[in-house]
Amino acid sequence: MTDTLTPAAALASDTEDVARLLDHEGRRVRDERLDPWAADVDAPMLRQVYRDMFLSRRLDAEGVALQRQGHLGLWAPAQGQEAVQVGTAWACHDDDFLFPSYREIGIEVVRGVQPKDFVMVWHGAQHASWNPFDVHVANPQIIIGAQSLHAVGYAMGIQRDGGDQVAVAYFGDGATSQGDVNEAMIFAASYGVPVVFVCSNNQWAISEPVQLQSRTPISHRAPGFGIPSLRVDGNDVLACIAAMRWAADHARSGRGPAYLEAVTYRVGPHTTSDDPTRYRDADEVVHWKARDPLARVESYLRSLGAFDDAFAQTLTADADRFTAAMRSAVVGAEAPEPLRVFDQVYAEPHSGLDEQRARFAVYLDGFSGGAAR
Repeated sequence: MTDTLTPAAALASDTEDVARLLDHEGRRVRDERLDPWAADVDAPMLRQVYRDMFLSRRLDAEGVALQRQGHLGLWAPAQGQEAVQVGTAWACHDDDFLFPSYREIGIEVVRGVQPKDFVMVWHGAQHASWNPFDVHVANPQIIIGAQSLHAVGYAMGIQRDGGDQVAVAYFGDGATSQGDVNEAMIFAASYGVPVVFVCSNNQWAISEPVQLQSRTPISHRAPGFGIPSLRVDGNDVLACIAAMRWAADHARSGRGPAYLEAVTYRVGPHTTSDDPTRYRDADEVVHWKARDPLARVESYLRSLGAFDDAFAQTLTADADRFTAAMRSAVVGAEAPEPLRVFDQVYAEPHSGLDEQRARFAVYLDGFSGGAAR
């Protein structure tokens, strides 16, 4: 039979060089690099990890539905990337500080972000999603790759304070072509700061296939900056836990930054304003759905006798409550006063902002009813 996969899928499907601990069918396999870092991961822990993966997927589906129904302006789907997000977050210490892009909802689930905080910014009702210091997760970054610089700066602060935390920068394969990411790696390597870079290689930078911007695996770039790297199966949550433990230990012990390339796949569109059928084949999506991260760990848990109908029902009930709270928060939200967009931009009074506020108020008053009042 002729291989109908697109060039991007053909490259991505050749992932036998990645480190993994669960194969595509959920069977435990050995890897000398990762095995020591997963020795204590037992069935009870994996059940909790799976719960966070399941909740992330349900939350993601609810976000898409809310956007389609007009309650959110935009949503960035994360289906297919639950293992790398949840697995790496589980491997971190509670006080490690994580710097996500706009798609890492899984790390936010692990850190206990509340239902309303996943939707209110996308609804346009508030400036920021949550207090970063409550959950040790920065607010999601829209500017591609900018969070990598923020993470390195935070790690430099850890280093100077003599702390034992690490900072973690999350970004996609497309961000690796941005200057910010490369500059961040230069600073991190030059100062030897405790930061881990996690690249979720989901094969597509919007409509650009990964092999167009990288002729070799992305993980090969990091050693050029003097940063050790590991290419891991991003759909294998056990491998992601182990790989992140290795990387965080390297950074935490004073040996400088580490880099992970997690090979995964973005099943849905880049955002809800994107139509992926215009640039990728349906066969490619089928190919990657067969490597579904949730199905893989579920199969493994069943082989251990740790997954039954009662557990599945509990997961569904938890997800139902969580997504209902998301929906309730955003559907019942009142539109903020338009001039509030100028509040809390600066800590001190700012004359330029005052002038902008006044001009915007005049503009709003030009509409029927005086919207600025």
